[in-house]
This record gives sequence, structure tokens and C-alpha cells, in this order.
Amino acid sequence: MTLFFLRFLLGALLLATGENHRPGNFRVIGPGGGGAMFHPTVSPHDPNTVLVGCDMTGAYITQDGGKSWRMFNLRGVAQFFVFDPLDKKVIYAQSNGLWRSEDQGATWNLFYPKPSSVKSIKMSSDHSDEELIAEPNPLGSITAVAVDPGNSKVLYVAAGDRKRGTSALFVSRDAGQNWTKEGDLPELANKVWINPSSPPDARILLVAGPHFIAEKTSTGIQKLPAPAAKTFSDISAGFSKNGQPVIYVVGNESAYVSDNEGKTWRKVSLGQGNAKMRAIATSFRNPDTAYVSYNSLEESGIKWLGVAKTTDAGRTWQLVWKEDSHPAAKSAPNIHDAWITERFGPDWGENPLALTVADQDPNVSYGTDLGRTMRTTDGGANWVAVYSRRSGESGWTSTGLDVTNAYGYHFDPFDHNRQFISTTDIGLFRSEDGGQSWMSSTQGVPKDWMNTTYWIEFDPAVKGRVWSVNSWTHDLPRPKMWRRKGIRDYRGGVCRSDDGGRTWTKSNDGMEQTAATHILLAPTSPPDARVLYVAAFGRGVYKSTDGGKNWTLKNAGITQKEPFAWRIVRDTRGTLYVLVARRSEDGSIGTEGDGAIYKSSNGAESWTRVAMPQASNGPNGLAIDPNTPDRLYLAAWARDKGEHGDGGGIYLSEDAGKTWRQVLDRDRHIYDVTIDPRNPNILYAAGFESSAWRSEDRGENWTRIPGFNFKWGHRVIPDPQDPKKVYITTFGGGVWYGSVDGEDHPLDIMTPQLQPGR
Repeated sequence: MTLFFLRFLLGALLLATGENHRPGNFRVIGPGGGGAMFHPTVSPHDPNTVLVGCDMTGAYITQDGGKSWRMFNLRGVAQFFVFDPLDKKVIYAQSNGLWRSEDQGATWNLFYPKPSSVKSIKMSSDHSDEELIAEPNPLGSITAVAVDPGNSKVLYVAAGDRKRGTSALFVSRDAGQNWTKEGDLPELANKVWINPSSPPDARILLVAGPHFIAEKTSTGIQKLPAPAAKTFSDISAGFSKNGQPVIYVVGNESAYVSDNEGKTWRKVSLGQGNAKMRAIATSFRNPDTAYVSYNSLEESGIKWLGVAKTTDAGRTWQLVWKEDSHPAAKSAPNIHDAWITERFGPDWGENPLALTVADQDPNVSYGTDLGRTMRTTDGGANWVAVYSRRSGESGWTSTGLDVTNAYGYHFDPFDHNRQFISTTDIGLFRSEDGGQSWMSSTQGVPKDWMNTTYWIEFDPAVKGRVWSVNSWTHDLPRPKMWRRKGIRDYRGGVCRSDDGGRTWTKSNDGMEQTAATHILLAPTSPPDARVLYVAAFGRGVYKSTDGGKNWTLKNAGITQKEPFAWRIVRDTRGTLYVLVARRSEDGSIGTEGDGAIYKSSNGAESWTRVAMPQASNGPNGLAIDPNTPDRLYLAAWARDKGEHGDGGGIYLSEDAGKTWRQVLDRDRHIYDVTIDPRNPNILYAAGFESSAWRSEDRGENWTRIPGFNFKWGHRVIPDPQDPKKVYITTFGGGVWYGSVDGEDHPLDIMTPQLQPGR
């Protein structure tokens, strides 16, 4: 089996913190927010220090109460954060392993499994998710951590085998060097609390999982009586000064409270309506105060959502965040959101997915939802957005908390200050000041197309004219999206703007509803009769000869029944290439499930198949040398097999696709290749292995761009005004902007390097 260098595991992850900037001074630009956020966690030492995770591999830290955030990468989705209760500099974070920071989140080291025990890194899935293969691995997957409040070297963890569902409680008394099993658990646990009033040599612990609550004492682990709910979706606990635990549980969309170790449970009531509860959190040191997230609270014909608060251990509740869930409703007076409510209404982000309360101050709480992080410092009297801030009269700018899936970064050819980001979930965003501030730019796009703008194309000769391709189905070509529903249910199409993207109109006569993922303009066509091509995911290729007013399907020669047409490229001679995304991640479906490349020399009237590189079935992006049109660069995705996957990376053809040779295999999940428009010898690439790449010799050799380390990268777009700067779009981390010639810091986590000769 192929092994990887594990140097990055022995080092630390460099994070932009204070004066310690990322190489290349990379920073995230855009409107901020835009995606689901989870696991808000407040430092017990400083309520202004907070951590937030998301489902797109980014993790974020603020040390100024949310005014600014720094993103860091732990090579996987963060599952929880834990602060050392004694040492404010020490933080734990679980992703693909348990990581530890000793400098308040500036750098991170792999804590468990031990780096010396890691034998390989498996990353063969379509998302190139990473699994550390370690021997020995006495704990398995760690699912919860607690640090002893009297001795930081004493750690308790719940861990086990996720596939088998086995779990146990372990303790280490030497800072993780050795572990002792304390007892078996009924299932994988997701929470562990240490009763701070219990004796240091006989700690009492609460342990909880989706279906149980248990107490660990000197006599062992015993299950506690639990509320009558099939599954516990959220649990929080705190301890009074005399050591009495107060436990809050959400299960089956109801909430319950117990202050007598589960002997009795009080069901939470928010009034006459039957509210649905989602998340709950209490203050560890002030457990009489808790916050619960709710929706569907019906009163006077209105369905409300928001957050309720108790200060008497759940006996009574006050609606401290109460908003009308109708999309056209106005925001509540005490909810001070940024651009999301302004653009989409109060219900878009929904009620919080997760809540946290500061241990030392129950008036401080954070809520995270499908697009935002909101903060209160006055016990819920006011909630303020901390993911974005106002910039200028009508624009917004990120605080660093970006969870957007960005496909492209686009420049108006007639006005460099007008720039666009095409994204998932929040559609198209526009800047009129060179990227300093951003505003939504989807006015006129049909509502059921508005979720995603995959790409835009400017008319090179007509000022203000631009086309966009849009869809309600996002995140293509990822398999999770086309497996959920048939392509016949996709909605989307082409829109046209004649005022520089400010307003749009549908422009898709003759085109069936489709997930339109790419649009290409033939520059030699006349301005009054532009020829356009659209990749329609699941339908094929559409062509227009009248500037997008009318469209015709052009699939002659494409053999797939429902071709996942993904990208279209044109060489300087007019030859077209279309990339068809694969259906089979591991090649098990057969040739019908493989991705494909087709070419047309007659304006898409007919297509002929271009041979894929041997062992490759996942074409993602194609770039063509403008001076040598037979020279092709293919970005390919590895098959889901083995440790690193086969058939991925970058391939070069010098004969228009007749033969191929691999020129980059260190990263086998390459999303796209870009040619610098100023110099075709310079190429860029990015992918899903925490790296972006640069070549100065037409793709023969590649070096990593220092400073960029987000797990899931999309594409690199050179800055047209600065040859040393690039924009890098990502799958869930917004748009990164920085220099390509930053000093390569040895501690920056990066793509594992294949060992020579292996």
C-alpha cells in the first residue's frame, strides 16, 4: 500500500494570528457567513474567545468577541472543541483525530492518535475525506473529551469503533501518554462532563449519547433515568455550587430538564403553541440559566422561531428571540442581523442549529444556524450578527467567518472594480469597489433558481451584458446531490443582464429546466448574434445563436443517457470540449458510469469521444494552451479505492487528447487547472487535498502555493492587475486572496507527499 510522509503530523498547523500572518498574506474575502455552522464554544477564561466549526472542514476562532475570525484547517470537519479549564492557552479539537493547541489556537498538533503511530492516510472518497490509519490505536475514534478541573494532565475521553458501535470511557493521568479503560458505555457518547465538586481522586462524571445518560462514580458506570424520547439530539449540563447537576435534553423535538440526576424530568413549555425544539445549552457554572432554540411556535396564526431562555432551571421560559418565520416578514427589533435577513428574510438561516453559553457569564450566548453566527451579551435582550459587518452604504464584508461554496471569481471587462463571486446557497454576489464590500446580485433571477449561480460570462464587446447559469440544485458535481433526486426534477437555466449584473431576466426559451453549471461564449460570433454554449447537468449541451434568447439541445454523438455535462472549453481554433462528470466513484458501474470527454469541430453539431487517461474516470476541469491548441491539461478525480485513490491528479496531452501522461499525482483530487492569461507557461491548480499548485514550465513540474491550506479547494483565478496575486475559490471556505510567492512555512499543514519509490 502507498505510504505518505507524515511530517505534517509531527509539526503544527500555521494559522494567521496577530502579526504571525499566513505565507502570502492570504485572507478570505466576500460577504461572510452563508453556510451551516456548528459547535460554538466559549473559553471559560475569556468570553471573547470563541470557536466555531462548520460542515465544510473550516474551523474558526475569534479573540475579540466575534469582530474578527481566523479560519484554520484540521484536515477534516471539526466535531467538537474543548478548552483546558486551567490553562487558557490549551485547546482541544476533534476532526480526523484529536488535535491540541498550546498557544490559544495559533498552531495545532495532532494529539491522538500519536503521530508516530500513524501508518498511512486514507483519502479515497469523492470528498477525499481523510482517515488516519494508526497502529497501535487503543482508543479508536474519540467522540468526547473532558479535562480535569484540578489537573490538566488528567483527561477523560469517550471513544470506540464507529462502525461496530462499541464505546468506552478512558482516562489518562499523564497528558495522553497512556490510557486506562474506566468502563464500557452503551453506545458512542458525544458528551462528557466532570463534576467540579467531586473529590480529585474520585471524580464523578456525567456521560451522554444519543440514547442514554450515565453517571460514572467510584463504583462504575450506571445509566440514569432519561426522558421519554427516542433520540436525544442535543444535551447540555451544568453543576450548581454544591455539585448538583442540572441536565437539559432535546429529544423528539421536545425539551426536558432534570435537577435530580434524572429521577424526574420537566418538559419545557413555551406557551400555547407546540414549538419544535432543536438545540439547548446551559452555563456550566450557572446551570439555572439555559437557552433553547425553537421553531413552529404558532400564535395568532403566525409561526415563530428563535430562542427561549430560562433562569430557574427550566420552570419558566421567556422568548428572548422571537421572529415571524414568513420569508417576507421583518426582523424582530432586537435581532441585529447582517445581510442574510435583509436579503432572504428571517427564516433563511432558521432557528439556531447549536447554542452555547459562557461558563462564567450566563448572559453571553452564541447561536449558529444555516448561514450565521449570532451573539448576545445581555442575556438575550439583543442578538447581533458576528459573521459580517456593514461596509459602505449598501455593502457587507466578511469578519472572516466564511462558509460559502464559491465556484468562480469574475471581473467585468469594462470595470475592474466590478467583481463577482458565483456561489452555492446564496447565489451571485457583486462588488462595486474592487472586492472591499459585497451585495447580493440576483435581482430578477427566478426564485426557484436562486440557490446557486455556477458561472457567469461577459460579452467582451458590449458593456454591461453578461449571462449567468443558475440552479436550485447546489454542490454539483458531488454525488450527494445527484443521488438524492433524479435530474428531471432539477430547476434552473440561463439569465441575462444588460446592466452589469444588477438585474437579470430569464433567457432560456427552448431549454428545459436544468441544473445549468457552465456557460461559454464564442468570441468570434457577432455581438448581435452571440453563440453561447451551456453545460446542463443531466441533459447535455445546449447552444444558442441569438445571444441566449433561444436554445437547442446538441447531444449528437454523446452516448450517455443523461449526460452529466459539467464544463465546456473552446480552443483558439474553435474546437469545443465538454466534460461529462462521472456517476461511479469507484468504477463499479462500468463504462456508463465513467466520466468522459467529448470534442466537437463543428460548433457542437456533433461530438466525438476523446480517450480519457488510462485508469482515470473522473474528469473535472480542462485547460487548453492558447498558443498550442493541441496541448491540453486535464484535472481529474481519483477513484474511490485504496488509500489515496487511483487515476487522479493532472494529466497532459500534447496531441489533443489522443495520448496522456500524468504530470501531478501528489494531489489526486484536482478540481481545476487554470492558465495565466498573461503567460501561458504559468499554470495553477487546486483540489480537495488542502493545497493549491503552481507550475512555471507548462505543467511539467508543480510546486505548492504556500499559505493556502483549506481542505477543499476549487480553482485558482489570477489577479488581472497583479501577477503575484491569486484568488482561490473553495468548497465551503469562501474566496482566499493572497500572493503566490509567500515564504513556505515548514509548519503549515499541507498535502501529504508520496514517498519516492513507493
